[in-house]
Amino acid sequence: MNKKVMIIAGEASGDMHGAKLVTAMLAKRPNLSFCGMGGKGLIAAGVDVLFDAKKIAVVGLAEVFSHLPDILRARKILRTTLMEERPSLLILIDFPDFNLMLAKFAKKLGIPVFYYITPQVWAWRTGRVKTIGERVDRVGVILPFEEEFFRNRGLAADYVGHPLLDSVNTTCDRDEFCRLHGIDTDQLCVGLIPGSRNKEIATLLPILLQTALRLQKKSRKKMVFLLPLASTISEEKIRENGLDDFGQELDVRLIKENRYDMMAACDAAIVVSGTVTLELALLDTPMVVVYKVSPATYRFGRMLINKDLKYFSLVNLITDSDVVPELFQSEVSPERIEEEVSTILFDSQQRNKMLQGLELVRNRMGEAGASDKAANLAFSLIP
Repeated sequence: MNKKVMIIAGEASGDMHGAKLVTAMLAKRPNLSFCGMGGKGLIAAGVDVLFDAKKIAVVGLAEVFSHLPDILRARKILRTTLMEERPSLLILIDFPDFNLMLAKFAKKLGIPVFYYITPQVWAWRTGRVKTIGERVDRVGVILPFEEEFFRNRGLAADYVGHPLLDSVNTTCDRDEFCRLHGIDTDQLCVGLIPGSRNKEIATLLPILLQTALRLQKKSRKKMVFLLPLASTISEEKIRENGLDDFGQELDVRLIKENRYDMMAACDAAIVVSGTVTLELALLDTPMVVVYKVSPATYRFGRMLINKDLKYFSLVNLITDSDVVPELFQSEVSPERIEEEVSTILFDSQQRNKMLQGLELVRNRMGEAGASDKAANLAFSLIP
């Protein structure tokens, strides 16, 4: 009998990791079928995507309200599918508020729930651990310290390693990348990586472009700024948030394919806090990490964050040290970012210190094979 699995990914990184998991599961059981919510990655892996995740890829409480109609529509479609088709398993990937709501509904229907890549409850809203324990049957975690955190709180959690170790690889070296894109190899390349959500693009991209302008004005050589296009973001959204305003003053290249080749070619990157910081670490690319949300979201978040948390970037959390500079809220300004990026580019001692820290991150992330291990955990729940 063919079994159906529902998988839910709410943003670009989850879509990518979910696609890897689906591929691993189909390699073991080709007769499985998948449906759910996600993007291009899950579609390419063979999932019947019932709702496009980019319509509800939001960050922060304040931003949720403008997307509420789409969120409610997605919830209705997925709940109806759970009720009518009764899949053998529900797989959740991050995206906690939406996914935990869906997990509650699945639990009532007697459908097993596997949470792969859990929300960062060790950082904020720690009370959600209890909710996860009530609604989720098994947890697959991808950061080395998370297994102990969940098990100490009574959850069935297993560390599978990080899926990025399976997927982060390049197809060419820096010289080849530069040749393909018409860039002189002696030019400095700086990555501008503002995120995979529309709100992040609107908030951060103008600041990053202004930073790029400051860097270029202070440089004797022409610099190249590389801007990857996330699967959840349209080119139109990038252009309307400042890209076209700097065409005469900056050399900004919009990179639509082989994003890892682009990241590896960067001499430094300015990046929004998130999974992408680990991608850059695996590619040995120095970075400045930024985080900025609306004032309302920030005020609300301050009440929920773990007061013992020393860092917010995954790179620094894994090493429990300040490997990369973190700029938060009011610190996220063209002046401050430019200062930090200049240090990375032109202070060899600080640059080498950061590269040593990134090597430590890679060592602590463990071995490849996360998708395969997560697939085995998922199969343990399918009746």
